[in-house]
Amino acid sequence: MSASRLTFYSNPQSRAAVIHWMLEELGEPYETVYLNYQGDMKTPEYLAINPMGKVPAIVHDGHVVTEGAAICAFLADQYPQKNLAPAIDSPMRGTYYRWLFFAAGPLEEAVTMKSLDMPIPADKSAMLGFGTLERTVDVLEQAISSTTWICGEQFTAADVYVGSAIRFYMQFGVLQGRPAFKAYVDRLTQRAAYQRSVKIMEQATAQLQR
Repeated sequence: MSASRLTFYSNPQSRAAVIHWMLEELGEPYETVYLNYQGDMKTPEYLAINPMGKVPAIVHDGHVVTEGAAICAFLADQYPQKNLAPAIDSPMRGTYYRWLFFAAGPLEEAVTMKSLDMPIPADKSAMLGFGTLERTVDVLEQAISSTTWICGEQFTAADVYVGSAIRFYMQFGVLQGRPAFKAYVDRLTQRAAYQRSVKIMEQATAQLQR
């Protein structure tokens, strides 16, 4: 496979860090295009790829995919030999989708509301997909407390996405560093692919700041 089959649009100081890690887990060739916030992401050329003017985005065999959770799921399916998703007929496939999109939906919404200091009246919580932040965090804790990974003993793309969210939210103090979260993140950050992605992002950040 040639490197040009997969092009990854990124900024190392962004949510694209999740996809850097996912790509390193895949171990397949890819080309990275780094975009700055001062204009690169709003050029007509890039807006033709992602009209939102944000990263991450990938172009795989000419097809555009945006949104971090979607990219992780897509890449896992494109390279099934990497075993980064349960088989289609596995009972764990539902568990995999459940937590991948839980992190992209209720968890992100709940944390964003907290970060923006937007109080939620008790009588309005039923209108929100996450209900309350406390309940959302409790449910997430339960999900990662009983097994090594989200899907039992199989590490998957859901761990890349969920783990990245937990680590990021704890780092910036919007998610309490509960022991179960810390232990999960510790397991994740010991992975060689994660460590490679960190080095790649550090080098890219230094280059962009020159």
